[in-house]
Order: sequence, then structure tokens, then C-alpha cells
Amino acid sequence: MPTGPGGLDANGIWQYGEDDTEALASDLLNLGMGSVSTAVGGLGAPTILQVVSTTKTDTFSASIAAYAFTDITGLSASITPHSTSSKILVTVNHFGSVAIHDGKSSLGLTRGGTLVGIGDADGSRTRVNAEGGAYNNDPNDIAAVSFSYLDSPSTTASVDYQVQQRNYTTGTQTVYTNRSYTSPDAAASGVTASTITLMEVAG
Repeated sequence: MPTGPGGLDANGIWQYGEDDTEALASDLLNLGMGSVSTAVGGLGAPTILQVVSTTKTDTFSASIAAYAFTDITGLSASITPHSTSSKILVTVNHFGSVAIHDGKSSLGLTRGGTLVGIGDADGSRTRVNAEGGAYNNDPNDIAAVSFSYLDSPSTTASVDYQVQQRNYTTGTQTVYTNRSYTSPDAAASGVTASTITLMEVAG
């Protein structure tokens, strides 16, 4: 046990100091602190090794064919895992719309250009990562769609993740990020920010 004013042990837990006049009190306190220190020490190293995040604050639009995907410029992030056993937790928060059919958004996530974390094949349905929003044909609506995916890239090379937006309706349409379809220049209209965050989790 430390003497004098006390100090932090190897696990960062404060151990009270003692002298002849405070020996009993400090011993009792250290009994409790010792058990806490042992528990903390048993947790091992932190499991989150690094965090990378990109926030897109400007707007994006693109005219794409029916049911097609397009990369959202500026909504991507790269990470270099420390180990091949590491997993990457990807979290995406997207705000956007599609012309004609408003208030809804459909998203994809690619790793190195290939869609990952999408739903299983089911007939003619398009496999996506997330889709949602209020489908009410209000041209002033912005759909909020969020999702997470725990990826296992199995590499120590740089890994690139890109968020894509999909035209989920017939005919060529324009998709939008961080704005509504009409986006009138008025105080009632919102301008949003979309994000992608990568966290390396120790394997």
C-alpha cells in the first residue's frame, strides 16, 4: 500500500496512502479499491482500436436509371485495420430524397466497390442495406435512414467504404442527399448533414 497521500496503481485505480494514525481507515478503503482494481485489470485492453468518421455537410444529387445505385460523393471513409482478425463496425446516418417519389430513401454500402451487408436474394427484389422514410409524396420531405454493419475484411491493408443511394422507382430519377426534392429557399426547409463512421473492433 502507498504511504503518504496515496496514488494510482497499475490499473489506474486510486490506492489510499496510510500512516500510523490512519492505518485502519486506509486499509479498509484499500480493500474495496483493490477489488475494483483487480476487476478492471481483468478486462484486458480496450476493444475499440480506432475510429474514423466522415461528415458530409453539403448537398448531393445525381440522375440515375431505375433501380440503379450511385456513389454519394463525399460520403465515404477508409480505415487500415491493425490485424486480420479485426472487425469493422460501420455506422451510417443518411438524409435524402428521390424526385417524384419523395420522403423515402434507399441505400447501399460498398467495400472496395462491392456491396456488403445487404439482404439475401429474394426473387426480383433489389438487395440493399437500408430503406425507409415516410412515403407520402411530399416534395419537402427528407428521409432519415440509419444502419450499422459489422464487417470482417480480413486484411491489414486500407479498406474503403462508400455509401450509395438507389433510385428505387421506375424511370430515370434524381436522388438527393442532405436536402428534399424541391428544397425551397425558405426557413421551413432543412439542410442536413450525413455521416459514415468506422470503428475497428479487436478480434
